Amino acid sequence: MVKIAKTSLVAVALMASSLAASDILATVDGTNITKQDAEAFVRATSPNAHFSQLTPVQQNMIKQRLIEKALFTELAKKEGIEKEPEFNKALSKIKDELAVNLWMKKQLDNAIVSNSEAKEFYEKNKAKFVQKESVHARHILVKDKKTAEDIINQLKPLKGEALKAKFIALAKAKSVGPSAPKGGDLGNFSKGQMVPAFSKAVWGLKVGEITTKPVKTQFGYHVIYLEGKSEAKPVPYDKVKDRIIASLKQQQFAKKVAAMAKELKSKAKIVDNTTEANTTKK
Repeated sequence: MVKIAKTSLVAVALMASSLAASDILATVDGTNITKQDAEAFVRATSPNAHFSQLTPVQQNMIKQRLIEKALFTELAKKEGIEKEPEFNKALSKIKDELAVNLWMKKQLDNAIVSNSEAKEFYEKNKAKFVQKESVHARHILVKDKKTAEDIINQLKPLKGEALKAKFIALAKAKSVGPSAPKGGDLGNFSKGQMVPAFSKAVWGLKVGEITTKPVKTQFGYHVIYLEGKSEAKPVPYDKVKDRIIASLKQQQFAKKVAAMAKELKSKAKIVDNTTEANTTKK
């Protein structure tokens, strides 16, 4: 996807919005530093991170950087940096980039995909919208084979709820894995998400069964209990509708931009002076 969310573009959007007092992190000589500024700063360096999810120490560090930025901006202006030729040259490039980004965003926003188009795509591509077969398992992880065998021997005589209750108790008491406090609960996962030896063992169990031999992996020795199994099933249209529409809009946008680029190139006087281009023409 075209990289629209540049810091400069975010800043323009923020200037047009009103701020609640709770959004203001600090004020530097009358200039507000907001949570939105902090979010933009974080996203510029780590696209998947969010300011609100950072620790208080990390949030304060970001706030201090933004305060310093405001102070340096003020100092640069006082020293006349805006009058220098290099500044105006750089500013011209930023304006061009911002113009293209805003234009691209407008083209994407104008892409229209109807519900019927999205539903038709879903019906024709149902195989792509399938929730994989998954299992719900627990495990007890220990460092040596003998300990695992002793645990299995304690569990073997039990069945049903008695087996599950005992397994959870032993997981809390004996397991050295991070899931121990939760009774060894690993939640739901599909094939391939676990290491091969573990995956092979768990997918060979029936619901309510345990492994009768220790399962060795690079982490140690596992005793596994299969709590549940879910067959593969289609994902309902309502759950993927928004994702489909977004994908179809992106496809529509890409085709439109490619066509417009081709048309513009055909009408423009373009001189390509690169060696590669000249070699290809011969």
